[in-house]
Amino acid sequence: MYITEHMKKTIFLLIIFFCGNNLFAQNELTETEKLATTAKVWGFLKYYHPEVADGKYDWDEELFKILPKVKDSQDKEQLSKVYLNWVNGLGQIKPCKSCDKNKKHEYFDMNFDLNWLNNSQIFTPELSKKLRHIEVNRHQGKKHYVKHYSRRLKIADFTNENDYENFDWQDENFRLLSLFRYWNMIEYFFPAKYQTDMDWDDVLEKMIPKFSHSKSEIDFHLAMVELASSIDDSHVRLNTQKTYLHFGHFYLPIKFRLIEGKAIVTEYYNDSLAKLNDLRIGDVITKANGKKIETIFQEEKKYIMGSNSARKMLNASYYILNGPTDSLKLEVMRGSKTLIKPVKRYLYRDFKYKKEENGNISYKILKDDIGYIKMDKLKNTEVAEIFDALKDSKAIIFDTRQSSTASIYQLSNYITSPRKDFYKAIEPDLDYPGKFIWTNVRNVGNREELRYKGQIVLLVDEGCQSQCEFTIMCLQTGNNVTTIGTQSSGANGNVIRFNMVGGFKTQISGVGIFYPDGTENQRKGVKIDIEVKPTVKGTIERKDEILEKAIEFINN
Repeated sequence: MYITEHMKKTIFLLIIFFCGNNLFAQNELTETEKLATTAKVWGFLKYYHPEVADGKYDWDEELFKILPKVKDSQDKEQLSKVYLNWVNGLGQIKPCKSCDKNKKHEYFDMNFDLNWLNNSQIFTPELSKKLRHIEVNRHQGKKHYVKHYSRRLKIADFTNENDYENFDWQDENFRLLSLFRYWNMIEYFFPAKYQTDMDWDDVLEKMIPKFSHSKSEIDFHLAMVELASSIDDSHVRLNTQKTYLHFGHFYLPIKFRLIEGKAIVTEYYNDSLAKLNDLRIGDVITKANGKKIETIFQEEKKYIMGSNSARKMLNASYYILNGPTDSLKLEVMRGSKTLIKPVKRYLYRDFKYKKEENGNISYKILKDDIGYIKMDKLKNTEVAEIFDALKDSKAIIFDTRQSSTASIYQLSNYITSPRKDFYKAIEPDLDYPGKFIWTNVRNVGNREELRYKGQIVLLVDEGCQSQCEFTIMCLQTGNNVTTIGTQSSGANGNVIRFNMVGGFKTQISGVGIFYPDGTENQRKGVKIDIEVKPTVKGTIERKDEILEKAIEFINN
């Protein structure tokens, strides 16, 4: 085919046209990129810029002013100019003479990441240089938006935040403020940020469309719950009246446990109503309204708070069989039979439920000369008496599956000698947000001869959380201790309580708790020597499989 000179010129112009368009498309920023970057810059300036961190600006209002300019920008040059004008308008930054004092700290840096300040895909070199200058000359001393809870308890305490309790959910600015504020609180002050399943930057990009384009009020509320759940922390609590109605305020009259993708009925909220609906302890519920229980769990998992799968399955009961209607259809396995049955759901108050008390006896002697201590019943005044009564036993089982108020230090004096370290922690450095400082190691035990020389076995499961896990870590210093059970909740240390935009109450873990060797307790739970996973068969038969394993271990 003969190509004329005119055709060559036409082809050349077409190549130039398409290349130019592609180059423009590559430089053009998406809405999510612009908003994610704004969230980061806004949060960085809030906690780092000397004038902003000092409280000289209404920082929420400044966000509302900058958002239209951000949305109007097309590429990194325009966006960087918006940010530069913003930063330059905040006032001159004086050299920080005290910032070098931070070098004396022993830092935990797994959460610290300001590499995005040099993102050449988003920022011009001039802007990156300006932001780095702010980092080097960051705010020091008393801050407007965050402080330590107390001199002794150095967790972050968020201050001077407007809750906007009556804001209009349809206002996109306030929805974005809700996301940006929470995201930056976690970014700089959540000690386990580095452990989240999804990278925290990716969470921001994932959640921006859900907050920015919420189609209904419940969509916005569900987005808040999903965001809070994304930090993978069993200490988290977030529920609103809207989500309560969405997930369901009607309950079945039974308690159940999720095992192997099935819901095993373990107790009654109301035995009369359970009998009326022919629901029995030991029933295996495999489907609800035609959908497998495991499928429902996986669909709802993004809303279920928990540090690990074991805790999420424990917390899942609220999301699996509850609902906004007063009935549903179940598929139930009872022995060799499979039953399809409609059942009624009720308001919780209809159950008139009172938790069954198992008496106040804190200890007993099992067969084969094994002592058994129920930690949730144990009182400090009983410790000396109990160890005297059990001094000749070959072993003592501490059932630590529920929290105790007894002094763990007093208990360790009987089972630990010489004194041993049992934990260390990290606390946020408010003068260098995102960095955490290692605190002193705590030790426990008796400096004299070991008082109790028999075996010690600790029982643990997914219901053991926070103070309960702290207790186990302390008792694990014992000279002859074995821990038996299933993964604990993985949420230890004091909590930070604060409100989301809208006044919705929530909380997160505020201190990072570690074993002396640096092993995290957060998410992983306490160290376990012998793992015992509950089985469908054992649960149906109402066996305490963990306790049975402990007795078998001691005797063999």
